[in-house]
Amino acid sequence: MATSRRVSRVAELIKREVSQMLLHDIKDDRVGAGMVSVTDVDVSGDLQHAKIFVSIYGTEAARAETMAGLKSATGYVRSELGARIRLRRTPEVVFIEDRSIERGSRVLSLLNQLNHERPKDETKQDELDSE
Repeated sequence: MATSRRVSRVAELIKREVSQMLLHDIKDDRVGAGMVSVTDVDVSGDLQHAKIFVSIYGTEAARAETMAGLKSATGYVRSELGARIRLRRTPEVVFIEDRSIERGSRVLSLLNQLNHERPKDETKQDELDSE
């Protein structure tokens, strides 16, 4: 049990530190501050690997460019993590684009669209049925 608690604590630390790096430290122009946010970090049980999930705001081309910038910054991110977090070995890091927020907002907009397209008499009938 202590192992899983430690893994989640390390994941939380990595998430916080990488978020700070994205805002202040990564100087690559492809990685626009405020356009990228860390949504989750998945650390392996042996603390050797960390998948960093990021949500990127922008066009498809901007996303691809941002991912390329993040990929080129992995060495820097890993060495900074090594300096900021006290671990025996700093995990290998990999950035993965997280599109779950985008999918969720698309589903919500489709639901809103369906709701507006419903005939008014159907809506009134539903209200009567629920009483």
